[in-house]
Amino acid sequence: MAHTRDKYADFENLRERAVTLRREGLSRRQIRDRLRVDNNDILNRLLEGEPPPEWTKRPNAKDDLRDKARELRLQGWTYDRIQAELGCSKSSISLWVRDLPKPERRDPTEQAKLAARKRWEHELAFRDEERQRTKAAATSEIGTLTARDLFMVGVALYWAEGSKDKPYNRRENVLFVNSDPGVIQVYLAWLDLLEVDRERLRYRVMIHLTADIDGAERYWADLVGVDPSQLQRTTIKKHNPKTVRKNVGENYRGCFVISVLQGAELYRRIEGWWSGIVGSAGRDHVPPLLR
Repeated sequence: MAHTRDKYADFENLRERAVTLRREGLSRRQIRDRLRVDNNDILNRLLEGEPPPEWTKRPNAKDDLRDKARELRLQGWTYDRIQAELGCSKSSISLWVRDLPKPERRDPTEQAKLAARKRWEHELAFRDEERQRTKAAATSEIGTLTARDLFMVGVALYWAEGSKDKPYNRRENVLFVNSDPGVIQVYLAWLDLLEVDRERLRYRVMIHLTADIDGAERYWADLVGVDPSQLQRTTIKKHNPKTVRKNVGENYRGCFVISVLQGAELYRRIEGWWSGIVGSAGRDHVPPLLR
C-alpha cells in the first residue's frame, strides 16, 4: 500500500502528463502503459474531462443502446428498468452510465409496480408476436380458393348470418346483414359465383343515431363499388341510455344490409344446399382436414 501511495503521491503532476498525452492523441491503454498506471479509478481521475481522440471512436453496434441507456438514466431509471427496456446486460449499462449521477431512490412499492408493469408489457408483446405468427401460418394454409371452396363457404356464411324462412312466416327473402367488411366481400364474391346480377342487389346501412352516419354510408358504398346515392334509406337505431355500448369510435360503421330482388328461388336453393351440407357432415366418411 505504501508503494501505491508513493507512486501516485504527486497526482497533479501525473494528471498534467496524462492530459498532455491524451491531447497528443494517445489512447487510454497507451497512457496507462506510458505512465504505468494500473489502477483504472486513478486513470479515470487523471483523464477526467478529457475527450478520447477521434481515432479511438470506432463504429459500435451498441452506440444507440448506449445513448438510450444514458438518456433513461438521466430520467431516473434504475438498472433493472433500463435492462428490461433495452434488453442489454447490467454490466454494459453500468459501464455506459457510471459517470452520471445516481437517481433518487424510489419508494420500493412504486419501483416494484414499475418493474411489474414493464414485465407485463414485455409479456404482452411476446404474446402478440405469437398471435401474429399463428395467424400468418393459418393464412398460408388456405391458399387459393376453388369455385367449390367459395360455394361451400358462401352457403355456410349465409346460413349463419342471412335471414331464414320460418314455418309461421313464409317470406323466402335473401337478405344478409353484417358489420365485418371482409364478410361482406366474401358474400358478394359468392353471389357473383352464383351469377346473381348486381342489378338485383339493394344496399342499406343500419347504424346508431350517435355515429357518423354520412361517413358510414360513404365507407360501405365505396366497399361495394357504388355511389352513396344508390343506397337505400339508412336505418337509424336509437340508443338505449341504460345500455353501455362498446361499438363506438371512428371505426364503428354500423351494419351493412344486402338484399336480392326476386330471391325466392335462390333462397330455396340455399336452404337445400345447407341441408345437403348438414347431411353430409353427419356421415362417418368425412376425412380430417389437416394432418
